[in-house]
Amino acid sequence: MTTITVPQGLRPVGENTVRENIGVGLDELTPGLVIEHRPGRTVTSTDHTLMLALTGNPAPVHSDTQFCAATGREKVLVCGIVTLGIVVGMTVRATSGLTSANLAMDEVRFEHPVHEGDTLYATTEILRVRPSKSRPHEGVVTCRVNGYNQDGKRVLTLTRAFLVPADAAAIRSTTNY
Repeated sequence: MTTITVPQGLRPVGENTVRENIGVGLDELTPGLVIEHRPGRTVTSTDHTLMLALTGNPAPVHSDTQFCAATGREKVLVCGIVTLGIVVGMTVRATSGLTSANLAMDEVRFEHPVHEGDTLYATTEILRVRPSKSRPHEGVVTCRVNGYNQDGKRVLTLTRAFLVPADAAAIRSTTNY
């Protein structure tokens, strides 16, 4: 029988079979830890158009090139909810993939315009980690999420809180994740 080497980010689940890890447990996050999330994500016209249709957002700054030109903008601005969704979504696999609840998104600030074709990247800094008072098998993680464009300009910043399992291995075993 050949012994296989298990690459980082994967764990054995059977003979010569590994599974991707998603999310973490409370004991794996330490205040001060900064996670760089990859891959980056390029904002497409489909992303932007779909979100405008789903939200019914009629603001011409997001959809009317003539309005934008008349108000000194070279291009339409991507709707902030698209930027927020892409940046926070990029953080899930490494941080809150096993969460049972998002608790808060606070101090949301859009700091630089985003346009179709921009590529976004995200970082998460763990600020606080504590056991949950009401859910003994979970803990509360509070973090600072930052989104950057391809030029390194910060486009978004927010504080986020969510629940993670105290024992990620037990949740993975129970749920087949």
